[in-house]
Amino acid sequence: MMKGMRSDLNPFGVHKQNNHVLVKLVVSILLVGLAFRLLLSDSISLSSSSSSSSLVVSNHKAESPENNGQTADDEKCDLFVGEWVPNPYGSAYTNESCHVIEDHQNCMKNGRPDLDYLYWRWRPHDCELPKFNPQKFLNLMRNKSWAFIGDSISRNHVQSMLCILSMVEPAVQVYHDEEFKNRIWKFPAHNFTVSVIWAPFLVKADTFEDTNGVSSAEAQLYLDVLESKWIDRYESFDYVVTSGGKWFLRTAVYHENGAVTGCHYCANKSLKELGFEYAYQKALQVAFDFILNSNHKPIVIFRTTTPDHFENAEWYNGGYCNRTMPFKEGQISLRDMDIILRNIELKEFQKAKAKAEAASLGSNHGATSLNLLDLTGLSLLRPDGHPGPYRHFQPFAKDRNAQVQNDCLHWCLPGPIDSWNDLVMQIVINRR
Repeated sequence: MMKGMRSDLNPFGVHKQNNHVLVKLVVSILLVGLAFRLLLSDSISLSSSSSSSSLVVSNHKAESPENNGQTADDEKCDLFVGEWVPNPYGSAYTNESCHVIEDHQNCMKNGRPDLDYLYWRWRPHDCELPKFNPQKFLNLMRNKSWAFIGDSISRNHVQSMLCILSMVEPAVQVYHDEEFKNRIWKFPAHNFTVSVIWAPFLVKADTFEDTNGVSSAEAQLYLDVLESKWIDRYESFDYVVTSGGKWFLRTAVYHENGAVTGCHYCANKSLKELGFEYAYQKALQVAFDFILNSNHKPIVIFRTTTPDHFENAEWYNGGYCNRTMPFKEGQISLRDMDIILRNIELKEFQKAKAKAEAASLGSNHGATSLNLLDLTGLSLLRPDGHPGPYRHFQPFAKDRNAQVQNDCLHWCLPGPIDSWNDLVMQIVINRR
């Protein structure tokens, strides 16, 4: 575990003087100066790690939830390159104030003993990133509709946004399917709609798994047919946040043009091994082509893959995540699989972006707004933000050495995922 940062609470020293009047005057001046310094300069947060309790001081001004000034400029600042710095204000909401948190991500309710993971914020190297402002966001989104298209990480992100917005207006769920994978919420006072659409492959897929996610057969992926759940509703959305990623790593048979063309890790050795890279690249190409060729032009935000933090094993054979502090740059590297996924994403996004910019020159329908939400690097630095064993309620209540399955992929709510919305809002502001 990383050691706490050194704390300097009183950089001023007072020397003894023979003249009592002078002493009083000097002390008074110093006390006023110290108070002014504490009010206006360093951000101070309490760090209560399991080994010690210390006061952490950083060299940047504390940013309160009320600070609404937008200082990040996407022309000059890379929002996705930076560091996690102490944030004394913690989360904008609590695990009890938000009703959309699912039990397996309610880490505090499930007994997680440490709270350090709540007291960090993402700070780009070259600018300040304001906190997500729920009132301003809802005002901007009056009469608008958002869709989050993807897997359970997308659902995790939606719930984070809904929780922050609930500090102004609670969301009302108006639809869910039988498995609660597809859901719609409304904010009646702002006529604002948020949908989450289950489409982990973006393309049409037949999967065969039980409620615990255990597969009984290979997934069947139709790489040239998009999932109807999102394309059928596409024209109703003003903003679309979409993503792909880790689902392509699983065993699958690939279909194109009405025929089986190959597979990935499939038991049928007569099929050609094409690899997950082939399928992921194809799926993103088909999805971006649909977006670019549609006459409907919402603001589209593409989110990159987010790494897990299982240590010493994987999710199915005892892997765990018990860190309580963020990493610093250079202390951890992406795994090979995440590097491959990210490279495919960046390549296909940049190709689509170039096509969109070229097409906009002679288009009568306006430009397609493609925006990158590059969360891979900043998420890699937060091994402390996952439920771990606390996806279960009080997992060690009966046995402190109990063997439980850890969740080192999804994120605690509240938790680091809330900072994703700071970046989303900045994209929205910069696109207006």
